[in-house]
Amino acid sequence: MAWLFLILAFFTGPGLLVLPLTGASASFNSTFVLEMHHLLCSTWLRMASMQQSADWVSDTTGHLPEESLGTAQTIHRESSSHVRLVGGPHRCEGRVEVQRNGEWGTVCDDGWDMNDVAVVCRELGCGAAIWTPSGVIYKPLADEDQKVLIQDVNCTGVEENLIQCEQDEDVYSCSHNEDAGAKCEFPETVQLVGGPGRCKGRVEVKHKGQWGTVCKAGWNLSAAKVVCRQLGCGRAILTQRCCSKSTQGQGPIWLSEVSCSGKEADLQDCPSGLWGKNNCTHDEDTWVECEDPFQLRLVGGESKCSGRLEVLHKGEWGTVCDDGWGEKEEQVVCKQLGCGEPVFVSAKDRRRFGFGNGRIWLDDVYCSGQEQSLEQCRHRFWGHHNCNHREDVAVDCLEHNPDLLGALPADPE
Repeated sequence: MAWLFLILAFFTGPGLLVLPLTGASASFNSTFVLEMHHLLCSTWLRMASMQQSADWVSDTTGHLPEESLGTAQTIHRESSSHVRLVGGPHRCEGRVEVQRNGEWGTVCDDGWDMNDVAVVCRELGCGAAIWTPSGVIYKPLADEDQKVLIQDVNCTGVEENLIQCEQDEDVYSCSHNEDAGAKCEFPETVQLVGGPGRCKGRVEVKHKGQWGTVCKAGWNLSAAKVVCRQLGCGRAILTQRCCSKSTQGQGPIWLSEVSCSGKEADLQDCPSGLWGKNNCTHDEDTWVECEDPFQLRLVGGESKCSGRLEVLHKGEWGTVCDDGWGEKEEQVVCKQLGCGEPVFVSAKDRRRFGFGNGRIWLDDVYCSGQEQSLEQCRHRFWGHHNCNHREDVAVDCLEHNPDLLGALPADPE
């Protein structure tokens, strides 16, 4: 009967009711019973506290065993994190936003430093902290109705999550002009191998420190677009089943059934099958070809921020026709070159930059103004136009972008 009492106490926890016992149980020492009940209650409360702590860590870090992630592994990682970077070229750079009570808001840059950025980078699974840019350089700017949720963040740099750092949630005298930003190294997790350059080849992803291939099952051009963008190459032009025996992979086949929308910044943001769990062979390795990295320049002006616009395609520089060209297109060019706002250039002033010769690569370019690169704007097929070089686009930007003043690292490398 004593063992029965102990078992009941363990499973019922602090809510145990001590029932009156008869027979042999009546000889129990009442003091002993009360002491045992107190001990078991204390133990149960400690166990409950430990479980709540474990649940909090899982909820804030999103670190779960890979076997449990399934096809929604990256979605869980993003939804469980309480910090994100917005408006940057990839998920490891941008304006810092934190989530409190289901609401996303910005961080005031009062006291914001490299220790704080290091924690953000760690929480997001990015590389090392690079610098602490102003959040206002990332467009579009935070909405006026969005709150500034925290300020005076003070991390030591070793925390796993920003929420573990000292911070003040009683925000005062801090507007969106003081939003904090962060730039982290973008981890190298994808590569193209065996092709004629870094933008063509067999797709490989890095997992647990080891490179492995991607199965063609489920793969499409949208996934290829993500790979090309992630590598800083041009547009995706080909994806196919790989390979000859000489170009097949030799290691693990890490991914299959990859399903991208084409808008993701990282291949690992796309839903997929479990890592390493598939029935593929290296005969089904995936091959992707991207155009060479997109480059542009302004020629004939007094600096890199003014001149006739030229773009590089297939190793050859060519001009852009002014059909449909306007202020939003100029904004994208100036932004891509790291210059300030565009200045209107009349047809007469355009002549001082001279006319191009050779190829006219682009025509009917259309941008929304939010693109990070002219490559992301709509246009005709490369080399298709109805123009001559008297219609070459010229762009004149201010020398310095005022948004960048005070936002650059002290010693850029």
